Parts: sequence; structure tokens; C-alpha cells
Amino acid sequence: MTDTPLEPWQWPEETWRAKVDRVRAGRSLKPATWPGGARCAVALSFDADHETNELRDGGKSVGRLSWGQYGTRVGVPRILEMLKREDIKASFFVPAVAALLHPDEQRRVIAEGHEIGLHGWIHEVNTAVPPEKERELHFRAADTLEKITGIRPVGMRTPSWDFSEVTLAIQRELGLLYDSSLFADDDPYELIDRGEPTGMVELPVEWIRDDAVYFNMNRFQSLRPYTAPEAVYDIFRREFDGAYEAGGLFLLTMHPHIITYRSRFWILEKLIAHAKARGSVWFARHDEIAAYVKGQAGL
Repeated sequence: MTDTPLEPWQWPEETWRAKVDRVRAGRSLKPATWPGGARCAVALSFDADHETNELRDGGKSVGRLSWGQYGTRVGVPRILEMLKREDIKASFFVPAVAALLHPDEQRRVIAEGHEIGLHGWIHEVNTAVPPEKERELHFRAADTLEKITGIRPVGMRTPSWDFSEVTLAIQRELGLLYDSSLFADDDPYELIDRGEPTGMVELPVEWIRDDAVYFNMNRFQSLRPYTAPEAVYDIFRREFDGAYEAGGLFLLTMHPHIITYRSRFWILEKLIAHAKARGSVWFARHDEIAAYVKGQAGL
């Protein structure tokens, strides 16, 4: 006879403590100063999901697949041209299937001095994948990106920021420098694995610093968020100004198939202009920031 699972309110203390302690934020890795005496670090990131947003759900909608194609056909070139004009390096997180569909895009991203990080195999939901399959997919994704670009990724952003009970162990086995999927601080911190300091850097994310929550639409899932671009710019600017005043990190997550439309792209362009006007800002890739804060902390 199978025991009936306990309800959360029935859990003994060791059960809920074990869940909470599995992956935790450790010591802050916010440095005393940023390179060149900069007041603030700015990390721009683009999750280049392309067609995998639809493929991971079964790939039934040709329309949504074409929306993913907009990301590679229009979005990434528009982003790369802007980054070149502004002389800024950024990080791109790419599902391996998207990289296989668009290998020349990945080679261009790397050739122009940007970073490509892990973002799953087909933008799968980690907590819906068996642990042994999650491991296999992450390793296969790392091998695929390395084969296409010639550079093995050193960082991961889990698809949809979905972090399973075994994700950190897999990241450690991969020898990653950093993760950028968790939320426990404004600034970089060390990840703790079941009470053990790992030496891995977390570059924390937040939904309010993500374009998708304001603009992403899926009529088949009754998902129709919309926020005026002016309001989104105001939120992003206030987040940057707060990081600047605190001498911390401003990390922004964007998607090529969302942010690059003509009525929205100005948000990013104006935000960059605002940051540059304040002065003393270090624009850097995620791997550069993670390596710097880790070195400053002596890890």
C-alpha cells in the first residue's frame, strides 16, 4: 500500500528546512569598486529563444514559429548593430536547438565580441524533466554551442528561469563560472549548495527587469499583457538609477522577438544613453562581471 503524500502543513521540520536549504544565497560578491573606478556595472542580456518557445510546447503554431523567426531575422541584427554603434558588449543566452537552426547568427555574435551562454536544449522546463535527462540535455547543449562557436559556455540562464533540485549540481559538474537564473539579491552573490559554498557566482535576475512580462503575448494561453513602452522605460530607468546610487549591478533581460519592434527598441537605446550620461558606468558581459567579482572576493 502506497503512503499518501503529506500536505505541506504536515511536513516535519527537516522536510521544509531541506527544501529551503537546497540552493541558497551565500556571501555577497558586490565589489568595493568596479573596474576603472566605475560607479555601476551594467549587464545587458538577450535570451535568443527564437522558434524554441513554440517547439518546446509541441510546435503546433506556424504563426508563433514565425514570431520566433522575427527574433533571428530582424531582432538579433538590430541588436548587434546598436551594440556596435554604442561600443557595448553583451551576453546572449541561446537554446541549443535555436543555435542549430541559426548557426551563422551564433558565429556572428561571438565574432563581434559578445558572449553566448547556456539556455537549455529546446527551452525545456527543467522541473518537468527527469533529473538524468536534465543532465544529458545541459551537457548536450554545452557540446553543441561549443561545436558551433568554438567556445564552451561558462554561464547558464535556465529556460524561463526554471531551476530544478539538480540544476546546481549539473552546473557544478559542467564547471560553470556563473548562473543567472535566481532572485535572492540585487547584486552578485555566491551560490550555496546544501550548506556548501560553491565558488559559483549568481548574477541575479528579476521579472521587473525583463521585457517579456510587459509585452509577451500568447492568445492560445489567454496571455495578453501590455504595458505602455513609456512605463517600461520608467521602470528600467529607476532600476538602473537605484543600482547606480548603490554602486551595484544593473542586469537587464531582453528577448530579440520582443524588445526590437520599432515602437519599443527606443526603450533600450534611451536607457543606454541615460546610463552613459550619468557617467562612470562599466558595460560588460556576464562572464566578465562574474570573473571580476569572483576575483575580487578571492574565490
